[in-house]
Amino acid sequence: MIYEHGFTMTFYQKIKSFIHSIIPGLFIVGYVIGTGSVTSMVVSGARYGMSLTWALFLSCFFTSVLLIAISRLTIITGNTIMYNIKNNIGWLAAVFIIIGLMVTVLSSIMGVMAIVAEVIREWSRPLTTDNSGFSMVWISVIFLAILLSLFWTGKHQLFIRFVSLMVGVMGIAFILTNIMIIHDASSIFKGMIPGIPSSGKPHLIIAGIVGTTMAAVVLVSRSSVVAEKGWTKDDLPIERRDAIISGAVLFLVSAAIMASAAGTLYVKGIYVDNAIEMVSTLEPLAGRFAIALFVTGIIAAGLSSIFPNMLLLPWLISDYRGISRDLTSKIFRILVVLVTLTGLIIPIFGGQPIVIMIASQAFSPLMMPLLIIFLLMVLNNKKVMGDQKIGFWLNSGLAITLLFSVFMFFIAFEGYMDFFNS
Repeated sequence: MIYEHGFTMTFYQKIKSFIHSIIPGLFIVGYVIGTGSVTSMVVSGARYGMSLTWALFLSCFFTSVLLIAISRLTIITGNTIMYNIKNNIGWLAAVFIIIGLMVTVLSSIMGVMAIVAEVIREWSRPLTTDNSGFSMVWISVIFLAILLSLFWTGKHQLFIRFVSLMVGVMGIAFILTNIMIIHDASSIFKGMIPGIPSSGKPHLIIAGIVGTTMAAVVLVSRSSVVAEKGWTKDDLPIERRDAIISGAVLFLVSAAIMASAAGTLYVKGIYVDNAIEMVSTLEPLAGRFAIALFVTGIIAAGLSSIFPNMLLLPWLISDYRGISRDLTSKIFRILVVLVTLTGLIIPIFGGQPIVIMIASQAFSPLMMPLLIIFLLMVLNNKKVMGDQKIGFWLNSGLAITLLFSVFMFFIAFEGYMDFFNS
């Protein structure tokens, strides 16, 4: 019994240690999969089945490459990517990235919160006497208040664990939704032939898939999370494993969302333009409980991406200046509250969340190639990296990632032209 007890404790300790080691990766998954990502996957699945899975897979793969590179830079130098860019490339480059990231963050918070509120309002219509659903303003106020109360503790580990918890809820919700609503899985696999569809406006959807997955704002925040984790050179194998698991989970959850639309709406020839339409369209087909699971996944996705966005401006300022990330300071708390309040703009004043979400992605295709170029320059600088300067394989991976990001820039540009000319 003593041996068995000891074995059991050792086993659980290993499991606990493993889960603790992949929490930074789960944080990234929660950050990436927000309502913008859900919308891109839903629209892609409904219009084109699983034929755009290649774009999702490649973006997840290259995201893992970037996570490994950014984490290595942070671990070896002891400084974040923003601080390294300022000191080794120039302050102008760092400021440009910060401005671009904040444009993305503010428009993302506005769009994400509005979409979450709209989805809940749509789902709750049968629960209200006038069939109007719950108030979008009150939904937004309640959720933003919950997130601010979590922030007020000032504990980074609590932030990261909360987002990781939301990833678990989100993943379970979307996978269970698939199990409940998909009756012919073979139709999904038949549609996984790579290509760019000739009908509709696939370029904008491809840009959405890649833009919400390979997001510059997420990759920069990875550096701050790794710095908070306190990993050293001895932890580089753990960091690589964490990045690979992050990319794999990101692909599986995103593919599950795409499949939920491909296995129901696509096979019936039903188009939707956003997740809100999917809620109302799927309910007669899938049932109230299945849609409740889907809505739960959307809420978890929204909260897991809003929360890091709330904190990003203080993180960027701290990283740029090379100072500790004390989120309990008065000025940082004021900044976080002001950034968070932008989530009430659309619920109060009105607007189109989908247009806002597209705007939030507009800078990413432009910033990503620049970010990769800066990353290559610093990682190959012997004065910065010493004997830990990256070798052939990581250089090759980043070079291919750069080519992919440039290709996606032109795809995104064509997609935006299609959207604004329609």
